[in-house]
Amino acid sequence: MGSLEDCQDFKRCNPMKRIGFLLLAVATLAGAVAYMPHASGQSDGDSSPIYGVKIPAGYRDWKVIAVDHLLLAGKSDQLRAQLGNDIAIKAFKEGKVPFPDGTIIAAIHWARVPSEDNNKVLAGPFPGAQSFVLGSPVNVQFMVKDSKKYAATGGWGFADFTGGRPGDKALHETCFPCHAPAKDRDFVFTHYAP
Repeated sequence: MGSLEDCQDFKRCNPMKRIGFLLLAVATLAGAVAYMPHASGQSDGDSSPIYGVKIPAGYRDWKVIAVDHLLLAGKSDQLRAQLGNDIAIKAFKEGKVPFPDGTIIAAIHWARVPSEDNNKVLAGPFPGAQSFVLGSPVNVQFMVKDSKKYAATGGWGFADFTGGRPGDKALHETCFPCHAPAKDRDFVFTHYAP
């Protein structure tokens, strides 16, 4: 393709070299945009009120702590997965309470829906069996341990996001009181799955 020195006067440069340089410039710009911290789609304003917790990058790749089913008669039927960063997983495995600073626990919630495909397959060997799978996402919640920053709330900062947007202040005011009954487990309900 040639170097920039081969094409000092861009207007008089060979058209193929111009196209090459333009493609290189576009690729460089695209790479720079992809590297920018906000390229993940989360702006500076996308943090939970009160606590300032943002969606941690890569949390969907964390290890599973536990999975559960929440059924609130007439209100909610959810399948839930709790994930932890490396610090959280190590603390869970070692039974370490209180959790160390830097622990982050994510809770992803989905609507629970019947699986007609699975039910058809299961009908042969297991008549009457019912299978349920993940439906539409409901929300994702985070607990972030920083004993100094969140001293007033047991050392934990909380966040609740729906569709990538944080819930309002009133919702976040309910987080710590909801976790208060689990004070003896450092305000964490989740147990490490065997």
